[in-house]
Amino acid sequence: MDAQTVNARLRPAGRTDGEIARTILLAAGVSAERIDERAGAVREECCRAYQRLCPKDLSRTVLPGVRELLAWLAGRADVRLALVTGNYELVARLKLASAGIGHRFPTGQGGFGSDAEDRAALPAIARRRAGTVGTPHPRAATTVIGDTPRDIACAHADGVRCIALATGPFGREELSEADAVLPSALELGELLAAELAA
Repeated sequence: MDAQTVNARLRPAGRTDGEIARTILLAAGVSAERIDERAGAVREECCRAYQRLCPKDLSRTVLPGVRELLAWLAGRADVRLALVTGNYELVARLKLASAGIGHRFPTGQGGFGSDAEDRAALPAIARRRAGTVGTPHPRAATTVIGDTPRDIACAHADGVRCIALATGPFGREELSEADAVLPSALELGELLAAELAA
């Protein structure tokens, strides 16, 4: 199965890497039991492969306004930045570094596809890491920002707010379950500035 066929069948946007790997392996006739037994090995091999395949420069993929927004948020004492993504952590960190924005997302923070195959579990993991020992970062002070219906679903599964950006493969209609839907990162900056000033 080639990459285009996988993409067309899976619609991988917003899925975890583990879920994508499981779906491909099941379609290839590998049993669920075997997948479970070898999940760690699959993750390690996927990460090794991505280390070889990751483009040296992904800076062109960073949306207009994102660099400035991240710099502004990182400079605020009342904001914690963390990545919540379906990618395995090593893959996510390689992508961010290649895009030139990896330094904005501290290690030891976030929730990744290597933490759980179920995307819905990731915001709670990220909140736990962002909190203090035994006390996760509060839901009321957490906002997931994403561009897929799965981002919205995982935020709502943890009872946290979600702002969706219609900048990816999904339009406003498909993102309508979010608490707010914005056309770009520029509007996101304006919204967050107004909210943080309130």
